[in-house]
Amino acid sequence: MEFTAQQIADLLHGSVAGDPAAKVSRLSKIEEGTPGSLSFLANPAYTPHIYTTQAAVVIVNNDFQPEKPLITTLVKVENAYQSFAKLLELYNTISRDKKGIDSTAFIDPSAKLGKDVYIGALAFIGKNAVIGDNAKIYPQSYVGDNVSIGEKTTLFPGVKVYSDCVIGKDCTFHAGVVIGSDGFGFQPQGGNYQKVAQIGNVIIEDHVEIGANTTIDRATLGSTIIRKGVKLDNLIQIAHNVEIGENTVIAAQTGVAGSAKIGKNCMIGGQVGIVGHITIADEVKVAAQSGIGSAISKPGEILQGSPAFSISDYKRTYVLFRKLPEMEARLRELEQKLSSQ
Repeated sequence: MEFTAQQIADLLHGSVAGDPAAKVSRLSKIEEGTPGSLSFLANPAYTPHIYTTQAAVVIVNNDFQPEKPLITTLVKVENAYQSFAKLLELYNTISRDKKGIDSTAFIDPSAKLGKDVYIGALAFIGKNAVIGDNAKIYPQSYVGDNVSIGEKTTLFPGVKVYSDCVIGKDCTFHAGVVIGSDGFGFQPQGGNYQKVAQIGNVIIEDHVEIGANTTIDRATLGSTIIRKGVKLDNLIQIAHNVEIGENTVIAAQTGVAGSAKIGKNCMIGGQVGIVGHITIADEVKVAAQSGIGSAISKPGEILQGSPAFSISDYKRTYVLFRKLPEMEARLRELEQKLSSQ
């Protein structure tokens, strides 16, 4: 789509300095701006680029005053960064505005589809599935029997949602996400392992985003629950009967073992391991590569290490750890002096 500088200024409640008819059809970094592109300047470190950029239009703060002649048109706004973010969201919405059902998709006759849905090529919609208004199911995705998907939720290519799971509204699942696969339940029996049937489901509330190739296992009984506003990065494993509280964020390659309960507004770094059957309090922060082996009862605690403990204690301990080679050398020197006396 093509917009003029004046249209952009009107959208952002800003003003134009330059040619109001300057046209843009794509977005760019200011240092990589090309004719017909739109960029922004918010960080003063990038100011030199505004005098050389080829971008047709650049969004700047109201207080920006050029010190040299410009070849670009300016759109002046109260906050350039926030305004550009708004445009990014608008661009994202327009580019993903898909509707219609591809002829190669399979939809069971008992399934119920809302208004203005998108069902892509080779997608599968199972028996008694419910797809909400404006939901988008991209190609090669699988929606199992009795699954419910809320309005404006998007399943990108290759997402698999097993039977009986419940997905809220305004959720986004990126490519390769698996929801409702079996929990890791096996019972030792006669030198082998007997599988324990996993007959629960997964419930994901509203406004949840899940990164590519993350897996969330169904409960043995009951539900694995992801509360509203949770954000999960790529390559995360959430085991059976886990519960994650509202607005908690978890970075890539973290694993959460069965029946762990994580509070709301927590922040968990990448490659963290959390053992099963424990509770983590609200607003807890866990540094990357930490191991959580016991319950955390103090809200807002910050932890690091494996096993993890208070980050302030960890930092003091790490200072000593780094000095161990020096301390060992001094100890050997003292031993030699003592033995020579």
